[in-house]
Amino acid sequence: MNIYWWGVLGTSAIAFALKYIGHSIPERYLSHPKIQATNVLIPIVLLSALVGVQTFTEKTQLILDHRAAGLGVALIALFLKAPFPIVVLSAALSSALLYHL
Repeated sequence: MNIYWWGVLGTSAIAFALKYIGHSIPERYLSHPKIQATNVLIPIVLLSALVGVQTFTEKTQLILDHRAAGLGVALIALFLKAPFPIVVLSAALSSALLYHL
C-alpha cells in the first residue's frame, strides 16, 4: 500500500468517527438554545469563508482585483438594504465592468 491509500483510510476513519460522535451526543445537549443558535450560524460562517477565499486568492497568492470591487459593491447594496437579486446583479455587473476595462 502506498501513502495515498493510508491517507484515504485515515480520512475515512476520521469521517466515521466524527459521524459516530455526532450521533452519540445526547438529545438534551442538542436541544439547548445556545447550541441551536450556533447551529443556525454555521452555514453563514462557512459561506462567508468561501466568499473570502474565492475573492482574495488566486492559487497560492493574495490578490486584489475586480472580484474585491464586486464584493465591495455587494456590501454597499446590503448596507442600503437592497433586495438579494439586486445585490447579486450589482456585484456581478460591477465586477464584470472592471474586468473588461
